Amino acid sequence: MSTIAIVGAGPGLGAAVARRFGREGFGVALVARDRQRLDELVDELAADRVTARGFPADVRRPEELVDALGAAADALGTVEVLQYSPVPHRDFMRPVLETRHRDLFGPIEFSVYGPVAAVQQVLPGMRKLGRGTIFFVNGGTAAVPHPERAGTSIAFAAESAYGHLLHDRLAPEGIHVAQLVIPGAITPGHVRKDPAVLADLLWGMHRERHGFRHYADDLDS
Repeated sequence: MSTIAIVGAGPGLGAAVARRFGREGFGVALVARDRQRLDELVDELAADRVTARGFPADVRRPEELVDALGAAADALGTVEVLQYSPVPHRDFMRPVLETRHRDLFGPIEFSVYGPVAAVQQVLPGMRKLGRGTIFFVNGGTAAVPHPERAGTSIAFAAESAYGHLLHDRLAPEGIHVAQLVIPGAITPGHVRKDPAVLADLLWGMHRERHGFRHYADDLDS
């Protein structure tokens, strides 16, 4: 069975991606901090005939994330698709002139240490398979920094650079690395930013395998 690991899984985008890939025969590893919410989501997906398991971990604790992804591969099979899409904390979004160096610890742990730990854990398995997809899902500040959201602007820039480097280096090995930038909020019913629409977009990116940065909507949305 092919496996997708969704880091930062929740009832919105994470659940929609789980259903979309589940319909294609993927097993789904859901990674998030809250065990109870994971269990509830696993039950909801089971009702839709999606094979899913929950693996608690805090992305700001790389060791926990590595252990969770290792357990996911043991339980469901080699991770072929990794989606890194946790929602940033509000306290990461301070105005730039009020942002001190200590205010950047959290954003960097969240958007740099976490992704690097996750990729390093799943990459050997993808290389053995000879294929794989790695998604980084970010807000609009990944593309256009915002002076009122300094933490995410700075950390997303670093995450974007890491992803782009991976894209260039891993493409010859059959591993596709891509970023989806979602300006503004994910909004049920929105023509472009409804969770199911975004899940379809990610499925298409997995299948088509071209380019690094993709946009869910116009940046001024």
